[in-house]
Order: sequence, then structure tokens, then C-alpha cells
Amino acid sequence: MSAVEPIKNKKDIEKIEKTLAKQGQRDLLLFVIGTNCGLRISDILKLNVSDVRNKTHIQITEKKTGKFKKFPINSKLKPMLEKFTKGRRSDEPLFLSRWEHRLDRVSAYYIIRNACEKAKLQEKIGTHSMRKTFGYHHYQQFKDVVILQKIFNHSSPQITLRYIGIEQDEIDYSYNNFVL
Repeated sequence: MSAVEPIKNKKDIEKIEKTLAKQGQRDLLLFVIGTNCGLRISDILKLNVSDVRNKTHIQITEKKTGKFKKFPINSKLKPMLEKFTKGRRSDEPLFLSRWEHRLDRVSAYYIIRNACEKAKLQEKIGTHSMRKTFGYHHYQQFKDVVILQKIFNHSSPQITLRYIGIEQDEIDYSYNNFVL
């Protein structure tokens, strides 16, 4: 299995969001949480309505690492979550399938993959692209690899830079700007 890539172009992110909005509120929210929180898909899919309703922060124990994670719900997500959870039971999964079961990883993959295909993206895309997209744009805005390393629970800044595709960008830049 090949590694997926972050979505580096903000206009592509907007195209995907427009495509997902046409598909439905659930699909759009799935993507927006993924690109604004940097969670793994397994952690997004295990969220319940009670985890986000009337909250200022999301608090989880990461499935992969078993580590506690707490982060604020940003201004883009807050109104989306309020609208999406209105009238729903607190104990139900945030993301439901058509059959009223918790949405699974495979379904989430196809939701994201199909939207990216409709938006004509060329990158290798999967659900993990949302986490990498968060990391890439967080790094571009703040240029703080150490805080991003902590957010992702990576063991070194080099792993984080490679993970979000910055290392290759820097290598490409140096080659493209070197002429002897």
C-alpha cells in the first residue's frame, strides 16, 4: 500500500468541501473535522454526539497510541457541529451510516476518495490525507514543527516534516533552484 499525500492547495480543499456539501452535511463535517483537528480516521469515527455537543474542546483517548488528547473546537467547526447534532441523542455515534450504524473506515474512505476524484485531484488520497493536510497547512501557517510533532505524537521533528511532505518540498526546491 502506498502512502497518501496531504492536499496542499487550499483551492482544492475548497473544491472538495463544495463537492461534499452537495453530498450532505455528514460527509462535509467528516472532512472538515479531519482537516481541522488532525485526528486519525479511527478517532474521528469513534466520536459520539456527546463528545462535541455544547463543548469548547474535544477530548479523546487516541485509539492507536492510547494517549489522552484535548484540543479546542475551532470557529469553523463549532457552528457545523451545533447544526449537525441538533435534535440527536447524546449517546449516538456522531457519524452514522445510511443504516443507522456507526460509519466505518471503508465507507469514510470512499466518501473522501470519491469527492477528491470529482474535484479532479491528482494526489494519492485516502482518509489519512485529512490528517496530513491538517499538518501541512498548520506548518505553513505557524512554521513550528515542534508543536506539530507534539500534536501528532511523533518522536522527532524530522518524522513530522517527512510525514506532511515538507521534507520532499524542500529537496525539490533546492534542486529546482540550483544551476551550476
